[in-house]
Amino acid sequence: MKNNAKSDYTIKFTDKALRRISQQADLNNPEQVKQFIANLQTATSYKKNLCWAYNKYCQYYKIEWQMPKYKTQAKVIRIPTTEQIQMLIASAGKTTSLKLTISKETGVRPIELHNLKVKDVDLEQKTIYPTTAKHGLPRKLKISNSLQATIQNHINRNKLKPDEKLFRGKAEYYGQHFRLIRNRIAKKLNRPELKTIRLYDFRHYFATRLYAKTRDILLVKQQLGHRKIDSTLIYTQLLNINEEEEFICKATNNKEEAMKLIENGFEKMDEIDGYRLYRKRK
Repeated sequence: MKNNAKSDYTIKFTDKALRRISQQADLNNPEQVKQFIANLQTATSYKKNLCWAYNKYCQYYKIEWQMPKYKTQAKVIRIPTTEQIQMLIASAGKTTSLKLTISKETGVRPIELHNLKVKDVDLEQKTIYPTTAKHGLPRKLKISNSLQATIQNHINRNKLKPDEKLFRGKAEYYGQHFRLIRNRIAKKLNRPELKTIRLYDFRHYFATRLYAKTRDILLVKQQLGHRKIDSTLIYTQLLNINEEEEFICKATNNKEEAMKLIENGFEKMDEIDGYRLYRKRK
């Protein structure tokens, strides 16, 4: 798989899947494997992935089998609110908080975040150039002034060189650490709904908010690095589902305050009696 340019994530999942199957079934007995997968009390999407992993094993060892066709059940993605996102960011330590803020502002995948090098961040232009995962399209992502300053402090504090990675460690450990923080704050505040938020939901949050702000699905496609528009169209449906969300409203006639509101995601809606009115979703 490595020689065929499969990602480390894909290789690791295949290894983990085959190890799980081998605990309950003989890998050289396809009917046993099929029975084990069929009897699992789990989502059909996971069964489909187990079959895919076992199919790799069969191809390598030239074992004949008829792979079951499990159809993935479509689910509506639940988008976290701005309040929930900010709560999780505020509850994390310096480094994890920075990672989550980058995910919130740019929609990068966890694996893309951990592949970022210092030289991939142009602090002068306030842009990030991630290496897109899943064979996606290259992209240029803007960041806010406050995030620019935080990244600069992170680089200085850790004395990072241009060719070094922006963050140490692996994406999987980032996920484990995030879940620990999420579960801890959910228990502390008695907010069990926080336990349903995944790292990938920061990407969904970014995409949905970007479409809500611009109504430009092609821009969202480009910013996410999607090759196919079908992968992006889901965010138009998610926006319709969340249309009844409440808004935070602000009014100002001060230029500096208006700029800060826009940097914080507020959208200008109207102007009354010399005051500019702004809003953003909670």
